[in-house]
Amino acid sequence: MKKLNIGLIGAGFMAKAHSMAYATMPMFFHPAPAEAVRRTICDVTIESAKEAAERYGFEKYTTDWRDIVNDPEIDVIDIATPNDSHAEIAIAAAKAGKQIISEKPLARTTSEAKEMYDAVISSGVIHMVAFNYRRTPAVALAKKYISEGSIGKVLNFRGTYLQDWSADPNSPLSWRFKKDIAGSGALGDIATHSIDMARYLVGEIAEVSALSQTYIPERPIQSSGSDKLGTVKSNDNVPKGKVDVDDENLFLVKFENGAVGSIEATRNAWGRNNFLTFEIHGTLGSIYFDYEKRDELQVCFAKDGDDRRGFKTVFTGPNHPYGESLWPIPALGIGYGETKIIETYDFFKAIVDKTEVSPNFEDGYKIALICDAIAESSKTGLWTKTNCNNVK
Repeated sequence: MKKLNIGLIGAGFMAKAHSMAYATMPMFFHPAPAEAVRRTICDVTIESAKEAAERYGFEKYTTDWRDIVNDPEIDVIDIATPNDSHAEIAIAAAKAGKQIISEKPLARTTSEAKEMYDAVISSGVIHMVAFNYRRTPAVALAKKYISEGSIGKVLNFRGTYLQDWSADPNSPLSWRFKKDIAGSGALGDIATHSIDMARYLVGEIAEVSALSQTYIPERPIQSSGSDKLGTVKSNDNVPKGKVDVDDENLFLVKFENGAVGSIEATRNAWGRNNFLTFEIHGTLGSIYFDYEKRDELQVCFAKDGDDRRGFKTVFTGPNHPYGESLWPIPALGIGYGETKIIETYDFFKAIVDKTEVSPNFEDGYKIALICDAIAESSKTGLWTKTNCNNVK
């Protein structure tokens, strides 16, 4: 079996998810397209890098990502850092001929995303953006139903991504609330997942009409660099810093194929943990998905008789996308980890087969263009074109 030496840059939550996928993917997808060798991991301090190497099973560790990019034995660069370093790392990795997977969003700005896209096209490396939610088997099943025409022509898409981890004003000022690091707030962090779902399932987004809000203008300054996603609260005596990103985005969309839709994304929705949903209506049926119930796909087909028409639940299992390699019966439980395992399988298969994989840096660049249009529309109040069809 081919071996791919992995260089993982960043040692936080996403490093845990990626490392687990590298270790377990061959157990699920056997024979695997390749085996991951967890060679080197990078973090900001030598202590945290050493601890990450021990915890996630890496052979070596460093505090300088350039050590990984310049290592001739490294095959894959995995970028799991805050958004402000994605472009520099990815461009250097592309020039070094490394295959690249980057966490989302691809970049802070459209210009950074374009530079990253140009770099991978110029080098010819395999490139992927980690929008892993689309690899939930129920989502892939929705794609199958749509592609085979089971719900007819798609008329509309309604998406939400609602969380509550930043609803508390005492949640600290992590990098996710700083424009110079994150690029944007809920827009880049979670709305991009809904945008990716919409593009994957329905098609390219042509125009948007948006509203954007910031509800909490300042937050307690964090005492450490660790991103706890709202699980650590500060008291009222802690100095506060300015929040300069969005808390909520609500926008209408027009697709290039004539479908319409709406997307709402916020991290300030009390009671919502990871409420990533979509509902799609077509001329011959409808589909509904809720990530918090990710084994389930709700479907309604117009061909069903009048006395039995309504949503029914399909529990994903061996007979559905990726199912043969996961669990032997439906509804045993698909988790976040499985989506990362599937993502790793598809990425490695593309590397070995020398084929494109989606979503890639082109998708990441187009999503950046859509986010720019959303931000512009929220300022002007006008429908704004995304210009995605101009990307070559």
